Amino acid sequence: MKKYIRCEYNGKIEYGYIEDDKVSFCAEPYWINETPNGKEASLDDVKLLCPVQPSKIICVGLNYRRHVKQSQSATEPPKNPMLFMKPPSALIGQNEVIEYPDNCDRVDYEAELAVIIGTKGRRIPEGKVTDHIFGYTCLNDVTARHIQKADGQWTRGKGFDTFCPVGPYVVTGIDASDISVEAYLNGEQKQCGKTSDMIFKIPELISFISGVMTLEPGDVISTGTPQGIDPMQIGDTIEVRIENIGSLINTVG
Repeated sequence: MKKYIRCEYNGKIEYGYIEDDKVSFCAEPYWINETPNGKEASLDDVKLLCPVQPSKIICVGLNYRRHVKQSQSATEPPKNPMLFMKPPSALIGQNEVIEYPDNCDRVDYEAELAVIIGTKGRRIPEGKVTDHIFGYTCLNDVTARHIQKADGQWTRGKGFDTFCPVGPYVVTGIDASDISVEAYLNGEQKQCGKTSDMIFKIPELISFISGVMTLEPGDVISTGTPQGIDPMQIGDTIEVRIENIGSLINTVG
């Protein structure tokens, strides 16, 4: 298992990986070339940023069986993955603030496992999907719920600036087929699911999505949220915690 980060160090954006309490910097963004450039820093001396800079963020709706049972908009599981996209302008990282828009009545958290693409691919067979995965991270699919319902589609309600916290790092070398995905609001557990409860598993998702659009290195695929979503308020702290990956923590402001 290896943890990759994007960070600020001495006023410069750097990419690297964590070893014990130090960061070894990479010559390029790690999803392109993880070769170290020989420079190192203490982990305490860097500021963690959103670990990815994707060309696109593809998300999947209603992909956990128990979430579908609690959903107000679906009575049965979808027959195909339900796809939507968030703009890269929605990205923020660890400890950054989720901005509560003035015109929103309700803003929800949605804890999700995200896949980071490492190798470009189009029409990828399910059996070849692992060749195109770089690693995994935590993602919060923040949603203005009343806007989502009013519009009848999801782009505006999920696309506000700061509505896509990701991080704190990208982890490689783990089996993501049966790990826990949790959300804690002000320290209280609100969501708890297992990726084994997904309706469409990761190989099927990536194969399906790559049949629609070419996946590029660094792209993010968020795989859906388990049951238990609820609103956040200004001043709240929301934590997305995923087994073998870590905790993504943000406040609402």
